[in-house]
Amino acid sequence: MKAKLDDLEIYSLSMKLGEFVWSIVVKWDFFARDTVGKQWVRAIDSVSANISEGYGKHSYVEMRKFVYIARGSMSEHITWMTKADNRNLISSEDNVNIISSSRNLYVKINNYLKYLDNLISNNNNTTTVNNRITIV
Repeated sequence: MKAKLDDLEIYSLSMKLGEFVWSIVVKWDFFARDTVGKQWVRAIDSVSANISEGYGKHSYVEMRKFVYIARGSMSEHITWMTKADNRNLISSEDNVNIISSSRNLYVKINNYLKYLDNLISNNNNTTTVNNRITIV
């Protein structure tokens, strides 16, 4: 049976983190939302969006490319979170929760990349996604 995207832990964690960031940013004044807020929300939303796009690709090699992009968006998210904290836009409690969730997600994304690398190398450059085979 084919796994669903929602069953992919890094996807569900990134969706949850994105919604948490949104719930914070939406309460800010216009200037803070327009500068830091929009960038932060775009960065964290890009994590789940790229995981989703990669999941729908034909091969593990293609999927891996999008997971790398998601990891880059995680780094950008951390930068915007740091700016929000430095500018006193988020509470200490929210900051601690976001840092903890971000570290956990970052580790899981790295582990998923290792998993994809193993699938690719163990299949002798033949990758299978959703019962399809692609030669890379």
